[in-house]
Amino acid sequence: MGAGTGEPGRELLPERHPQMDFFLCDVFDAIPKDDMATMEHPVFSLATRPDRRILRYEHNGAQVEVTPSVKGLATIHDKDILIFCISQLMAAINAGRQVGRTLTLRAHDLLVATNRETSGDAYRRLREAFERLAGTRITTNIATGETETTTGFGLIERWEITRRSRGGRMMSVSVTLSEWLYRAVLAKSVLTLSRDYFRLRKPLERRIYELARKHCGRQSSWRISVETLLKKSGSASPRRVFRKMLRDMIASDHLPDYHMAEEEGDMIRFTRRRKTEDAGTDAPPVSPAALEEARRLMPGVDIYALEAEWRAFWAGSGRPRLRSADGAFLGFVRVRAKR
Repeated sequence: MGAGTGEPGRELLPERHPQMDFFLCDVFDAIPKDDMATMEHPVFSLATRPDRRILRYEHNGAQVEVTPSVKGLATIHDKDILIFCISQLMAAINAGRQVGRTLTLRAHDLLVATNRETSGDAYRRLREAFERLAGTRITTNIATGETETTTGFGLIERWEITRRSRGGRMMSVSVTLSEWLYRAVLAKSVLTLSRDYFRLRKPLERRIYELARKHCGRQSSWRISVETLLKKSGSASPRRVFRKMLRDMIASDHLPDYHMAEEEGDMIRFTRRRKTEDAGTDAPPVSPAALEEARRLMPGVDIYALEAEWRAFWAGSGRPRLRSADGAFLGFVRVRAKR
């Protein structure tokens, strides 16, 4: 029988994977997002040198065991890769695009988005971060997406350099997230981070910010004992050293979104800074048609992040009365597009 005879469509194999299994990271300026499970529980090492300890943590029924590879445990700075991937996926989901567990990203975009240098040494460190993320194994019963199982997995399932520059520097990278982390994204078990998170130099500062962001939520403040904060941070420092580091953070007062204070009873209070309380959430609603027009004006941009920026701008301008929320929003977008 010739190739052109027989029943229509029988010349082709069946489409076995109709759902796209990969996602191209192409959302410019996606708003940073982090998964709530690893914000709540210590999974990443705060060490700046190779950390080959087996970490064990248990709190209120949640159990985590983190086992390093010969390269050492994944660090909180390595987590930038996961935050970038989660941010891209959430921006795409919010825009109604199809996503998958395997992402293709440009290394340069990742470095820029996470406030890193783009030198040759930065690309080498990025490769080492991929190796630690893939090699670190997690065993936990923490639920993601309302699914609780005790399971073991790598933070990323695999990674692959798919394109190099002439000088051998990685340009394009393919990353497959763990099913555990991908479930969290699909369930939208994520929180928005301040872009200044990537400006925090010290690992403990990043970890403390994560905990404040997770626990403070919409509350004006959150109190926690130094002892519990030490446990939840995952720091290996003795309590007196840890307390000194907290006092240094209080003195510098540069934690994004939150002000820290020491209180009686060996307690730490986190208070939301004023700018985070007034994000313009009471601004008039923007129509779906206006959001689509914004997408046309700035293709590739996370329009929901744009809308959030416009709301904050409106609030910061004194909440002027608007004849048209759509018109004001699109005017804001057009100004941004000209930059």
